[in-house]
Amino acid sequence: MNLSALTAISPVDGRYRSQVDALAPYFSELGLIHYRVRIEIEYFIALCEWQVPQLAGVDRSQFPALRALYENFTEGDALRIKEIEKTTNHDVKAVEYFIKEKLEGSSVEPFLEFVHFGLTSQDINNTAIPLLLSDALDTEIVPLYRDVFMRLQVLAEQWKDVAMLARTHGQPASPTRLGKELLVFVERIEKQLQLLSTIPTAAKFGGATGNFNAHMVAYPKDDWKKFGDTFVEGLGMVRSQFTTQIEHYDMLAATLDAFKRLNTILIDLDRDVWTYVSMNYFKQKLKEGEVGSSAMPHKVNPIDFENSEGNLGIANALFEHLSGKLPISRLQRDLTDSTVLRSIGVPFAHSVIALKSLLKGLSKLELNPAAIAADLEENWAVVAEGIQTILRREGYPKPYEALKALTRTNQKITAQTISQFIDELNVSDAVKAELRAITPFSYTGL
Repeated sequence: MNLSALTAISPVDGRYRSQVDALAPYFSELGLIHYRVRIEIEYFIALCEWQVPQLAGVDRSQFPALRALYENFTEGDALRIKEIEKTTNHDVKAVEYFIKEKLEGSSVEPFLEFVHFGLTSQDINNTAIPLLLSDALDTEIVPLYRDVFMRLQVLAEQWKDVAMLARTHGQPASPTRLGKELLVFVERIEKQLQLLSTIPTAAKFGGATGNFNAHMVAYPKDDWKKFGDTFVEGLGMVRSQFTTQIEHYDMLAATLDAFKRLNTILIDLDRDVWTYVSMNYFKQKLKEGEVGSSAMPHKVNPIDFENSEGNLGIANALFEHLSGKLPISRLQRDLTDSTVLRSIGVPFAHSVIALKSLLKGLSKLELNPAAIAADLEENWAVVAEGIQTILRREGYPKPYEALKALTRTNQKITAQTISQFIDELNVSDAVKAELRAITPFSYTGL
């Protein structure tokens, strides 16, 4: 069976492919190969600029042509590397041979043994992967989280004066404002994005066991630590100073955990909005031709929030596994990190699907003021907190108990019930006027 959107096993590459296609240049096999070629080429150029004596003959004017190998990288190039890999049975070695093959006959051919000089494959992988992840985050992923953040800001401003019944433990509680409830999520997302921005993109670059052994034995007088730091920093990352064969992945784990926290916040948002829709606080804009149920013609389901919640859950399960597994490796290295890292794009793909669904759902919400107002009118008991607080201020005897006796009966509490209660209080007319001003619509705090 040929691979297509219909035959793909993963919905990321099947049903949802069109939503995550922009991630393919980073997280696909082609994307990883592309970034490996980039690191190999930039490393060779860095050796030339380091003034390794044997590379003095390399014409610096050839650097643009060298960079063109990755800047103009094609699917055909990736397929050629995969063909070489059939012989080498080693993906990074295949990249090295591909570069040497492409440069045969060029002015740098005499210097081709300095391609991958002194390196192990993880110097390439543990530099390429954090770099491709950083690029994907900057261009495709973090902007979507910011879109959600900004959309919530707009809605919070739009609905800042909408009084709404709050619910603690699912029960009617002191009223709030809809705009403020959305600002809870605005603030949470903002703080997590700020924390995310402080996590450095770390790379490992130091030879077979992290000590620059091969570099030192060939050129013992050179400052290879300085070289490694300069090279990695030139790519926009920081070099982990003490490593085994592989990056210890602590900073990567911190990044993955940051996205897990962001997604957890959005799951919370999805569930809250879903609940408000079920309470009829929101209606959803209808789209001609859409069907909510195969059996019930009336239904308009909150599918965007459900889709978002489901995909965020899958993403977080994978983020948790990645962040928990990657920092652990036996002795100087086992191979478990390699196969796990190949899935690093999957949780981000599910996150992107979720974010797009969430944004779509938010754009379809229509406020139902009548339902919100009716809920407030139905729950006059929630003003009891405000009344008993003022009575406490006035030194009234056992005000909490008085309001408890009033509200914890089978009698329905209405505006009239509250008014009658206030009339019977032994307080001044001024205080009674203050108490009568408290309604479910006005008792919303700051």
